[in-house]
Amino acid sequence: ADLMNNPISELKIFTCHLGNGCSVTAIDKGKSVDTSMGFTPLEGLIMGTRSGDIDPAIVLHLLGREELSLSEGSTLLNKHSGLIGISGISSDMLDLEQEWHEGNKRAKLAIRAFCYRIKKYIGAYSAVMGGIDAIAFTGGIGENSELIRELCLENLSYLGVEFDDRRNSSESLEERLISTDSSPVKVFV
Repeated sequence: ADLMNNPISELKIFTCHLGNGCSVTAIDKGKSVDTSMGFTPLEGLIMGTRSGDIDPAIVLHLLGREELSLSEGSTLLNKHSGLIGISGISSDMLDLEQEWHEGNKRAKLAIRAFCYRIKKYIGAYSAVMGGIDAIAFTGGIGENSELIRELCLENLSYLGVEFDDRRNSSESLEERLISTDSSPVKVFV
């Protein structure tokens, strides 16, 4: 709200906190109206080692097929899933981005799945709030990965996001706008 010079009471904001743990929040007029985390942080976005949203029947299937205890099932979903589970490489986005640039297909799959889930929430929360005025990226990945921000925002022009590649690639540590000046939806890091 401060960066836009608008009162928070007039804004619909989507926040993307992206790190080893991740969450997104819909903020309507200064009040959180929805967040991706549920009873535990396991719900929501794909994270470094957490699965994020999955069909609950998968848990029952895995417990039965692999003859896992409840504790082992919990460990599988919380410690061996997410980016590490999809990529088979690492839970660290820096490692995955390096592998992405080297053409590793599983790293690309993990990154694309990660960004797809974020875009899915942007669309859902936009519907819940009747639009979005701003998107803010925070956390280690959100603040430092131009690739992730770009993939999360591609094809969102229908919502009013006008992405600026030059601004996105800036390595500034300052809060900054990464959408165009004329973008109806402002995007910040």
